[in-house]
Amino acid sequence: MKYRKARIPDVPHMHKLINDYARQGQMLPRAFNSLYEGLREFVVAEGQDGAFLGTGALHIAWDDLAEIRSVAVVPGNEGRGIGRGLVGHVMQEAADLGLRRVFTLTYQTRFFERCGFAVIEKETLPQKVWKECVNCPKFPSCDEVAMLRLVEVEEQVDERIVRPA
Repeated sequence: MKYRKARIPDVPHMHKLINDYARQGQMLPRAFNSLYEGLREFVVAEGQDGAFLGTGALHIAWDDLAEIRSVAVVPGNEGRGIGRGLVGHVMQEAADLGLRRVFTLTYQTRFFERCGFAVIEKETLPQKVWKECVNCPKFPSCDEVAMLRLVEVEEQVDERIVRPA
């Protein structure tokens, strides 16, 4: 299994996967333009043979807060750790960026609980988080569950120690 940043040729696969799940009511849909515009936020899970197996995104909301979005695994590949791997990959990216908290708005609470997230009240999230909600088909009657996880950031030691002359 390999996790990498998404590329332009991945977008049709991402669009189909995400919107197939959206039609089943398991996640929110994404338009092609949204995927292209946010491509740098997405990672892809790829099999040994290079096959597209899943996707997920990390969207920065504020100086210490990001959102995990659109985590989806190609049907038939569930239970192989691909979803958890995608979450782990974006959580590491959050740590590398110096973020402290990552939230998700989801219908898949059991999955995200297994990934270390806890349910929170939506109202505890900053107002800035809701700016994109006006474009959502469920606005203003959002029924997704808000969940949060703190980022485990290892202390970074500055190797450039200044020594007196």
